[in-house]
Amino acid sequence: MADTPVAPAPATRRGAEADVYHGVTIPDPYRWLEDGDSPETRAWVAAHYQRTRQALDAQPARARWHERLSALTALPTTLAVQVAGRHLFTLERPAGADQYALVLRSAVDPTVRARTLLDPASMAADAAVAIDWFHPSRDGGLVAYGVSEGGTENSVLHVMDVATGQVLPVRIPDTRAASVAWLADNTGFWYARYPAGDEYHRHIRFHRLGTDPADDPVVWDRLVTPETWPDVSASRDGRHLLVHAMVGWSQVDVHLLDTTTGEWTSVVEGVEAQTALQFDGDGDTVSLVGVTTRDADNGRVVRAPLTDPTNWTTVVAERPDSVLGALAIEGDGLLLAASTVAVDRLERYAADGTPAGTVDLGVAAVVSLDADEGQAFLARGTFGAPVDLLHVAPDGTLHLWGDPVDASVLPELAVRQVFYPSLDGTRIPMFVAHRADVTPTPDTPLILTGYGGFAIAESPVWMPNLAAWCAAGGVYAIAGLRGGYEYGEAWHQAGRRANKQRVFDDFHAAADWLVTEGCTSRERLAVHGGSNGGLLMGAAITQRPDLAPAVWCAVPLLDMIRFPQFLIARLWTDEYGDPDVAEEFAWLHAYSPYHRVVEGTAYPAVLFTTAEGDTRVDPCHARKMAALLTHAGAGQEDHPILLLQHGRAGHGVGKPAAMRVAEGADVLAFFTWQLDLDEVLAP
Repeated sequence: MADTPVAPAPATRRGAEADVYHGVTIPDPYRWLEDGDSPETRAWVAAHYQRTRQALDAQPARARWHERLSALTALPTTLAVQVAGRHLFTLERPAGADQYALVLRSAVDPTVRARTLLDPASMAADAAVAIDWFHPSRDGGLVAYGVSEGGTENSVLHVMDVATGQVLPVRIPDTRAASVAWLADNTGFWYARYPAGDEYHRHIRFHRLGTDPADDPVVWDRLVTPETWPDVSASRDGRHLLVHAMVGWSQVDVHLLDTTTGEWTSVVEGVEAQTALQFDGDGDTVSLVGVTTRDADNGRVVRAPLTDPTNWTTVVAERPDSVLGALAIEGDGLLLAASTVAVDRLERYAADGTPAGTVDLGVAAVVSLDADEGQAFLARGTFGAPVDLLHVAPDGTLHLWGDPVDASVLPELAVRQVFYPSLDGTRIPMFVAHRADVTPTPDTPLILTGYGGFAIAESPVWMPNLAAWCAAGGVYAIAGLRGGYEYGEAWHQAGRRANKQRVFDDFHAAADWLVTEGCTSRERLAVHGGSNGGLLMGAAITQRPDLAPAVWCAVPLLDMIRFPQFLIARLWTDEYGDPDVAEEFAWLHAYSPYHRVVEGTAYPAVLFTTAEGDTRVDPCHARKMAALLTHAGAGQEDHPILLLQHGRAGHGVGKPAAMRVAEGADVLAFFTWQLDLDEVLAP
């Protein structure tokens, strides 16, 4: 490794705090670091920040990585699409912009110039204001949107008159990740919100424009648990409402309201299945159609008449080789996103389920899909280019609808999907990407990442870090671990709760396989993960300290005994387990990274990154783990434990492009330093 001196770690006080869970004493010497507002913690964070900045800024490669990442991140990209009549609303980050803007385009004529409705970067000097979500009215005349500051995702709901650009005098706080369903005449809307100051007890209210939001009546609050997560949608005429209530991460209850009678009908309730229904048709012809995993782990499309909403008919049957995803109603037919081992395609069907063709997207993912009045659009993700905005023509051809990308900045990538055996013999998929003219060898630097949780598949998506690393001659691998959705709900169940250790085993096996197959060597291997993937990194550090010499652990969960006590984390006890339950405590304690650090062990070099505005995973996880590893680990002169806690940022959503570039340059410079690559890669 290159000889770069690192200043000694700041002194850290060890406390004597401990808890007793189910007869087991759990020491917690860094409990005091949970209080992020205390002067002692703030001074400690500042000292670590200064130390880490000095170490990373001293790396010769950092400026080169920053330059390459700046060029890649400056390319235009799209995040979300919604169609409303002849209007196409998108979240797009134009070329060179710092934040995603709310953009209006014609849904019928690509030559009509796009119009920026709201550029949130202009709302703060450091561009740290972001649009979290948006929902246009049926005719596109009004649009509700949520903005938050400093990465908090604590949205405030606003409404804009699209024709004039005027923001109406509506301001509703506590609308994090809100859904909005408009009345047909645009005079009001239903929406999801939280009680003031509450992380839970989300419910549905109705707001009529021109009235005080404080008087908005509650429409639905039948929560199974305080963590139940309801969303709302409405029929075109506004007569009927659907409330989808997520109960944990494997169950969605669906309730139907007739607003003229006030009568509620439970469409599906208390069944461990994920269901997403929508209204199809107008007037007396309205039916419900959507995708469910009920009696179909890979999903099936079902339809039911509004007059008998529990009487489902299968329109598209489950298939063993495909996982069904997003569904859009396209005129008289259906447009369905389906995937085979995390590679998406679009399938067309008549309303009765008769196949009408397939749209090949390449090695790609459907990031966002919507249709209205026969016009269908998607945001398509690939490893090799920013997410593009495409129109899906009736004949199945794809037409670029957004801004073109300067392809000269992009590396020509070769992407293949490989399969390897995990510890128990299960076959695990993995994407491997590199520059087309590179043949991986044991001398090739390789970054491995994974996630493995919450039914999220590791699908092809644009990552500037991947593009920069591959352009410089490295290899990037993305493992499709159990707990994800590569093979549907069964794959999710195989890596959650009591089965969580399988996820870690899958990741360790991926690293070992890449070395054994000669794609890299142990000395040239770096690993990273964020959020639930940060937990994955914690398990790699503590269970396999020999796995890789360098680890980036971003916005992680690491104290799996106290995690439900912080922020919104009780939402995740269904996925991980609840430490207050004896059996589930045993699962968690067996792998909780913060409780599996062994003094005197030579741990790899670790870069922890977190943010003070993170309202999902409390930054105390990273702080406590950095303190514990610094205290316990051996050989840190060569393998330092570094911590960056950023200000004016959160879990990742809404982070300005400039901040993303700076963080990416830090990470790739850290890997270059720890893998001794200054003479190997050419960023």
